[in-house]
Amino acid sequence: MNHRDPSEPDNVDTSRVHEVLQAETGGRALKGPESVLLFIVPVMWSLFQLWIASPLPYILEIGVFNSTEARSIHLAFAIFLAYTAFPMIRGRHEQHIPWFDWLLALAGSFSAAYLFLFYDELSSRPGAPILQDLIVALGGLLLLLEATRRALGLPLTVVAAVFIFYSLAGPWMPDVIAHKGASLSKLASHQWLGTEGVFGVALGVSTSFVFLFVLFGALLEKAGAGNYFIKVAYALLGHMRGGPAKAAVVSSGLSGIISGSSIANVVTTGTFTIPLMKRVGFPASKAGAVEVAASTNGQLTPPIMGAAAFLMVEYVGISYLEVIKHAILPAMISYIALLFIVHVEACKLGMKGIERLNRPTLAQRMLTWVILLIGLIVLTLAVYYGIGWVKTVFGETAVWILGPLLLIAYIGLVAYASRFPPLKLDDASADMTVLPEVGPTVKTGLYFLLPVVVLVWCLTVERFSPQLSAFWATMFMVFIVLTQRPLLAFFRKQGSLLTSVRNGGSELMHSLATGGRNMVGIGVATATAGIVVGTVTLTGIGLVMTEFVEFISGGNLLLMLVFTALISLLLGMGLPTTANYIVVSTLMAPVIVTLGAENGLLVPLIAVHLFVFYFGILADDTPPVGLAAYAAAAISGADPIRTGIQGFAYDIRTAVLPFMFIFNTQLLLIGLTGVFDLVVTIASAVVAILAFSAATQGYWLTRSYKWESALLLLIAFTLFRPGFWWDQVYPEFESRPGAELLEQVPVVADMPHTDSIIVQASGMSLTGEERATWMKLPLEGADNGQEWLSNVGVELRQEDDAMVVEFVEFGGPAAEAGLDFDWTINKVRVPQERPPRELVFIPALALLVLIGWLQLRRRPGEPGEAHGGRAAT
Repeated sequence: MNHRDPSEPDNVDTSRVHEVLQAETGGRALKGPESVLLFIVPVMWSLFQLWIASPLPYILEIGVFNSTEARSIHLAFAIFLAYTAFPMIRGRHEQHIPWFDWLLALAGSFSAAYLFLFYDELSSRPGAPILQDLIVALGGLLLLLEATRRALGLPLTVVAAVFIFYSLAGPWMPDVIAHKGASLSKLASHQWLGTEGVFGVALGVSTSFVFLFVLFGALLEKAGAGNYFIKVAYALLGHMRGGPAKAAVVSSGLSGIISGSSIANVVTTGTFTIPLMKRVGFPASKAGAVEVAASTNGQLTPPIMGAAAFLMVEYVGISYLEVIKHAILPAMISYIALLFIVHVEACKLGMKGIERLNRPTLAQRMLTWVILLIGLIVLTLAVYYGIGWVKTVFGETAVWILGPLLLIAYIGLVAYASRFPPLKLDDASADMTVLPEVGPTVKTGLYFLLPVVVLVWCLTVERFSPQLSAFWATMFMVFIVLTQRPLLAFFRKQGSLLTSVRNGGSELMHSLATGGRNMVGIGVATATAGIVVGTVTLTGIGLVMTEFVEFISGGNLLLMLVFTALISLLLGMGLPTTANYIVVSTLMAPVIVTLGAENGLLVPLIAVHLFVFYFGILADDTPPVGLAAYAAAAISGADPIRTGIQGFAYDIRTAVLPFMFIFNTQLLLIGLTGVFDLVVTIASAVVAILAFSAATQGYWLTRSYKWESALLLLIAFTLFRPGFWWDQVYPEFESRPGAELLEQVPVVADMPHTDSIIVQASGMSLTGEERATWMKLPLEGADNGQEWLSNVGVELRQEDDAMVVEFVEFGGPAAEAGLDFDWTINKVRVPQERPPRELVFIPALALLVLIGWLQLRRRPGEPGEAHGGRAAT
């Protein structure tokens, strides 16, 4: 039986939705020539980005821009649109652009374009700016801060202003963070006239490929892919218990893959999913919270994650394919857990699914799933090995074969889709009493998957850069937007072909404009966050932060991680995810890696960056300022604070994952030894996250007693971190004196799945203090100790029980690992032979089965509810 509170409104408060979307789309509703200009400028920006990403400038040898020039033009567009699309004071000048905003827009875009316009002159006087340079640089910084305030609000502006003040006022700061200070000339030159500050890595990533991925998402949405994903999710899952909420999770996940913005995701999918969840029995706050939790997790989901994920490519120094590989398992189990939480909520409320037309029998459903699974496997193998065979046989000319095959596949899928009725946009205020049929719904938009296939293929098989991969996927999407309507009209023999062509062209232009407008916030955010990065390199505060955080945490890595998570959540309440990631990762990632190594835990840099990334995204639903929660509340009519709290309660499962993968990097698919190890890791992670979700929700097969929830938490911890218990019984390493290093090198090298040796070294740090840290040294070609020394580029001498570094080859493996001249190697870690740690899963799973058996025994009559306080609610 469905439960619904009649006092809860079904109507959507469009004014509140518009308010929370201002940071995404702009605050002005213009008419006349001004609106035309604000349509043309983002279209020109999109065309510029497509031009610099394409091979054409190099083929035609015209319009070639180096990275600094491209960043300069990119920021000029962003600042111009920030001043013309957002009013100075909210609520004023929303119908027109006053003269002073035109002036500020032109001045700001000129300051940003200064590096492009005067590139040769600036390169001839590096570090020696003239008065004109200083005026433009200082004015540009001020104009950028105001553009950021308009587009993103005060928080990021205040953070950047504080860092600028810190750069200038270093000598007057407290001793723990004091530095020699910087002059105005040095500040301006460092932050604006070079590539260390505003025009640094962050803006470079925004310029090179973030824009293209945002444009790719805008094209997909305009083509109808967003509506298609929603309909498919409802057709597949709507018949289940709490089906609309489960469909909301899946559709938001699919939409998140193409949008990368949790707020836009909430509004685009939530406008339909939230009212429908309410009508089948979900309270308003929980309906909004489900949408928020699903939408925020969309940025975690490969292949197109949030913009901050692309920054990892530059900051961590790995390919985007590697980022996808490390992020995929946590994203997958996080969504599985959210589906389970929704199921639990539906069970608590006694819900049923929505009736499906032509309801199939159990045998028919099983046959459908088997055929679908086999079809996907066959299709995957055919595409992977078929295209692989074509490339092997035809080499560079394979593109002239694969291109026509892709075109044929597209035309064939469009022709197939034309046999079925087109999907209509549903009325969110109308009841959904019957679900659409699965087959026809899925078949109407299969061609929408082709651009994603192209993108993934370019990234994973061709190993193209993210920029080039996004370019080809986007160009294919442009082709789809232009041709899908004419082709459908032709195959259906309905409508005018000329009208369809015009509609396709109109949709393309509007997609280009939407992509440009959606990039304004990201463009100014990455530029402003560059001020923070520039301050770190200008003042050396990074080294100071290590000492400061070590003092606060007492050297305890877990406390340091909690401290970092709180900073991310706090800053994320006011900063967009991308800016939050840049600020926190710049300050905290090196600190965690350094202090972790000093305490014996060698944390991969990608794990730390993903840790910061996760908590930056979770801030979108963290009260009291979670914008995604405000967007969902505007649709559901619930209190935004309650929606945010409920959304964060659902997202606890996501919040615990970063702590787990810091201590167990196998969750990031790091250190796996084979297929069996991969299967065990995936299976244990799925069971662990389900057990954790059941514990936090107080419900599994029925309502849980508190002691059952406590045991489920213990089981989840054991499955996530089996090494914690196993190391107590069977230590993973034995510490040997540093003097035995050369003897232990061939011993460790002969052990299976070992490519490095771990040593503890101590010496003088850059701050002049003695420090000890653990580090990994590679073991390639380590047949004997002396040969290994030559390979890693180091010379040692023995002193008592330690080895002293006499020489380190510059740029060699030892120097890269952090070893320095006159340092001492005190200890060597030697891996121990021990039973596999996964054996600890046996008692954990046995305990899980026992709890399940106990819950099943009392499930039919639900006697657990009769115990009042003993049962969790």
